[in-house]
Amino acid sequence: MAGQPHAATERSLRTSRLMEGITQALSVQHNNVVYDMKSAGQDIITLSLGEAFFDLPLPSFDGLTTPGLHHYSHSRGLPELRRLLAKYYGSGFALPVDPDTEVIVTAGSKAAIYMALMAIVDPGDQVIVPEPYWLSYPAQIRMCQGEPVMVPHDVPVFDFERFVTARTRAVIINNPNNPSGHVYTRAELEYLHELADRHGLLLIVDEAYNEFIPPGAEFISAGSLDPEKRHTVTVNSMSKNYGVSGWRIGYLIANERLTEQILKINQHLVTCAPTILAAYLAERFDDLLDVTRPQIQRTVQLRNRVAGWFADEGIDTMPGTSTFYLFVHLGGSGLDSTEFAGRLLRESAISVVPGIGYGDSCDRYVRVSVGSESEERIARAVAAIRDLVESTTPEHLTSRPRSRVESGV
Repeated sequence: MAGQPHAATERSLRTSRLMEGITQALSVQHNNVVYDMKSAGQDIITLSLGEAFFDLPLPSFDGLTTPGLHHYSHSRGLPELRRLLAKYYGSGFALPVDPDTEVIVTAGSKAAIYMALMAIVDPGDQVIVPEPYWLSYPAQIRMCQGEPVMVPHDVPVFDFERFVTARTRAVIINNPNNPSGHVYTRAELEYLHELADRHGLLLIVDEAYNEFIPPGAEFISAGSLDPEKRHTVTVNSMSKNYGVSGWRIGYLIANERLTEQILKINQHLVTCAPTILAAYLAERFDDLLDVTRPQIQRTVQLRNRVAGWFADEGIDTMPGTSTFYLFVHLGGSGLDSTEFAGRLLRESAISVVPGIGYGDSCDRYVRVSVGSESEERIARAVAAIRDLVESTTPEHLTSRPRSRVESGV
């Protein structure tokens, strides 16, 4: 009948059941809406982006000495960049790294995590994922036909063993944590290594925010407690630490046997990280860190001041001191995190990410990122979040003292 698709066409349009079950990345989906609103001329206080905006020199590729800038390069990553990354971890974080056999540079840390999972997960294998998790972990595990096993956010690290089964293959953590800002302690990391040893697990550690630590705080790279890399994969992002998130440059560190498997995946999916961008980062490695590190510290300090503003308003945030994120509790609000974020965007032109994207136990939170807005606009957003919490809390108090945020302090 005219107007109805042929049976063969219906079959050709069918998509895989696996991908039908995968949802969009909530933060990316949310920010796409924000981009559309901004394109339409709306002024949005954007506290939903997973990046910090730095004042960086406009990149110039003039004077780069790396040959073949417009062509393919080594699928492990430019040798010069691998050597610098090995030195960065060896001297900075006490993790010895062989740049020839233990590093792979690829198109962002997100791709590196997925490739590591592809290399170790068989159908039906389980991966333990503590909440709040970086929101792509469960989807990537499912895309490998594995099963994510979520650990609610109120379960201590030292109780993770009760989530281990005969099918458990790995544990994946984000340190420092996006969205809470928690930094794993030495005792917590030592426990996770012992857990991996006892049960033959792999420990995948996403350290994409390792530079975003306040002065005097201790950051321990998990790999430094497993220098032979018997069971540890360390993943990191040059995109975050250099303020070039749109460049998509990330890397992983693992033992030679595992990197050989991941290398095959990288070759079939990516070939190599963008050569000209990798060359720029290699030849400007220390200079760029000299530019970004002071700005990173100012961003972390702002993050912790904003935590104080929320506390002044009687609004709790999940414990943490690092990154540029806060996981903000909705208090007595009758809204779930999706409803809250939607109303905040519609009514106050402020974008945050619903906490449900970071685990089912996190639906009483929203993620607030302070990396891309001025202090004055963030203060306005804090006041608006407070007002929405109060207005959606049954029998909330209407009289309260004037806050520091309202006073402009």
